[in-house]
Amino acid sequence: MSDVLVRNSTLDLGDLTVRDVNRALKAAEDGAFTVTNPNGVHALACGLMQPISVTIKGHAGYYCAGMNQNADVLIEGNAGTGVAENMMSGRVRVTGDCSQSAAATAHGGLLVIEGDASARCGISLKGADIVVGGSVGHMSAFMAQAGRMVVLGDAGEALGDSIYEARLYVRGRVASLGADCIEKEMREEHIAEVKALLDQAGMDADPASFKRYGSARQLYTFKIDNIDAY
Repeated sequence: MSDVLVRNSTLDLGDLTVRDVNRALKAAEDGAFTVTNPNGVHALACGLMQPISVTIKGHAGYYCAGMNQNADVLIEGNAGTGVAENMMSGRVRVTGDCSQSAAATAHGGLLVIEGDASARCGISLKGADIVVGGSVGHMSAFMAQAGRMVVLGDAGEALGDSIYEARLYVRGRVASLGADCIEKEMREEHIAEVKALLDQAGMDADPASFKRYGSARQLYTFKIDNIDAY
């Protein structure tokens, strides 16, 4: 069955199971595919390792495009918890809003969210890039170790709590900064970095209007004087 599905550019979840669709997409070595009638199903288009293009016509559930590697996934709607979770490379784009933990532990690639992202966007980020056209919720970039996040809107409370070396850029208001996260100087190289990420995401904003946030590097090793911050 999977060989028949791979040759078909449209995969209808009204007729097929999620397992059928995922099996077909993982078996494809190239090509463009459209998934119709997703109706918020979970774990759709996960673990893709080939440079294929996948367009999901509607809302996706939990962990859509998780563990992505090389694929270009477009979600024309909203996405549930953990979109692009543990992504290694490739591109994932959401035209709507995302629930919590978008791009959790993602090592590489680019996640673009045209709308808002909920709590813990970029939690434990390990090297991927995230561009959010709207705002992000509380504790976004919590324990983010590497990578970059650009937010065109506002950020909720405790941004960058316990952050390591990830770089955060926010254009709007930040409700509060988390432990060991501070505002940093926005130099010319950072403006250029934001511009490049905005260009990749296809978003229009003045890169000089962003503020940069990162680690104060006070929590790297345990210090008894900082016990209240742990």
